[in-house]
Amino acid sequence: MRATRACDRGVAKQPGVREVHVATGVALSYLEQGDPAGRAILLLHPWGESLRCFDRLIPSLPPSLRVLSLDQRGHGDAEKPIGGYELASFAADVVAFMDAADLATAVLVGSSSGGYVAQQAAVDNPGRVTGLVLVGSPRSLRVRPPFADDVEHLTDPVDPAWVRDSLTWFPRFQDVPDWYIEDRVRDGLLLPAHVWRDTLTGLITAPAPTETGTITAPTLIIWGDRDDLLRGEDQRQLAAAITGSHLIVYQDTGHLVLWEQPDRVATDLTAFVKGLEPRAPTG
Repeated sequence: MRATRACDRGVAKQPGVREVHVATGVALSYLEQGDPAGRAILLLHPWGESLRCFDRLIPSLPPSLRVLSLDQRGHGDAEKPIGGYELASFAADVVAFMDAADLATAVLVGSSSGGYVAQQAAVDNPGRVTGLVLVGSPRSLRVRPPFADDVEHLTDPVDPAWVRDSLTWFPRFQDVPDWYIEDRVRDGLLLPAHVWRDTLTGLITAPAPTETGTITAPTLIIWGDRDDLLRGEDQRQLAAAITGSHLIVYQDTGHLVLWEQPDRVATDLTAFVKGLEPRAPTG
């Protein structure tokens, strides 16, 4: 992989984060942990967050896995271009990153809208995705959310109080550590106003991936039963649209499943990966 450590470029990034320039024309940041020879797991964060949202998940994953978490364009320490925030562009970045990381295939794990990106990548490049784990992820986002007006009026610099308030859009029903919430505030402040706006627009104007193509990868869907953004019918329709998928419902959990139940997500993700067919030999 052609990558440079952040310190080599004189850029103040978080410890361990590396940068790679991918074929779609942007520089993306990532963390890699675990066994380089293990099955590849690529973690995709939601809109407004960063790869650090997986900080409570990764320690509970077995070290035999090769776990990569990615800052998508505009987010975290990744490059923040003026354009390119359509769903298809995010999905193309995922595959371009896999190319740069020498990942022939990977299990894609997406939290919230990260799972929407994962679905699109699986539709566009079915041979590259060996499994999908969709954690509080939508079937379709073609409905304007109630907070869209707030996002449209954002200007730079983005107000920290606004970011903090945005974290209350989705009620939580399990304890989440204060440090983790503060990290998500920092995530939000790393996004310029145009990234907040254009990413939301790109998500809600894109056709639903399962309406434009077929997902053939084995798929695990995880949903919180108190999610007031994605209703149960949405998740049942998502499961019906992906042949052979399996839906797990977490009780007393809201939309932010990854925030509320990271240990359980790690357990279910690990079991799912163990159940996949053995990888085909390479070479």
